[in-house]
Amino acid sequence: MHLIRVANAPCSWGSLEFDGMKGETITWERMLDELVETGYAGTELGDWGFMPTEPDALRAALEQRGVTMVGAFVPVAFRYDAAHAPGIAAALRVARLIAAVAASDHAPLLILADDNGSDAVRTRHAGRIAPEMELSGEEWRTFAAGVDRAARAIHEETGLCTAFHHHCAGYVETPEEIARLLEMTDPTLVGLVFDTGHYAFGAGDRDGTSVRDALDRFADRIRHVHFKDCDPAVADAAHRENLDYFQAVARGVFCELGKGCVDFAHTVDWLRRRGYRGWIVVEQDVLPGMGAPRESARRNREFLKTLGL
Repeated sequence: MHLIRVANAPCSWGSLEFDGMKGETITWERMLDELVETGYAGTELGDWGFMPTEPDALRAALEQRGVTMVGAFVPVAFRYDAAHAPGIAAALRVARLIAAVAASDHAPLLILADDNGSDAVRTRHAGRIAPEMELSGEEWRTFAAGVDRAARAIHEETGLCTAFHHHCAGYVETPEEIARLLEMTDPTLVGLVFDTGHYAFGAGDRDGTSVRDALDRFADRIRHVHFKDCDPAVADAAHRENLDYFQAVARGVFCELGKGCVDFAHTVDWLRRRGYRGWIVVEQDVLPGMGAPRESARRNREFLKTLGL
């Protein structure tokens, strides 16, 4: 059986990249200690500055706990040409750090994304994007060129691979938008971070069908997997009540694993059949008033054990 290892991420402890969306302020030391305590072997970096940004200090923090650095998320407003240079500089800063603390058996992944939550229309209509809300042809060309340029720069300077994270409230959310970005980017440079919960919400999935289909559709580009669930009742309420992305998240649209519509048993089986040897990263967005991150992380880990992970 191929080895699939399980990580978690700082967002599960309330360290979210959005202003006004922070959970309880938890130190990186406590977050890593609780991550290990609840049964995870890897982590993503989280927002720049949450964990130590000096390589020796970060390496020591990880090695002391036996934790592998799996990857790091960097949002860039790729639709704007002017955002490319500063975005790539930010991505390179992160890439240099995670490359410096790479485990001997795993090269971390640089995860690019749109500057999610920054466009009012996309944020207001997350989970129900209409065609007229999509990028124009010229914007698509600018966007894709920026992603390719960033991935090339990251690989040339650090040797790390790059994958793009589709994400609700950003400009690559729907199945067709994901397909278009992949068609317009270099497959040797840009992979896909497949996020089960964001895909379900963005595709209007209520029974897991879309997620199952997407695994086959995007199989050749999937380099990394985020495990997140989606509560169909909350997704329906978001649609019915015109909730924006942040309101839907606060309502709990991304519920604990096994409590929503994503068929994780199928996903795990699919990954094993494909010979996937990477990491899966649990992401359980924990916001103020949404409970104890450690206990949520523990329940998610126990659920994954029922699937043999």
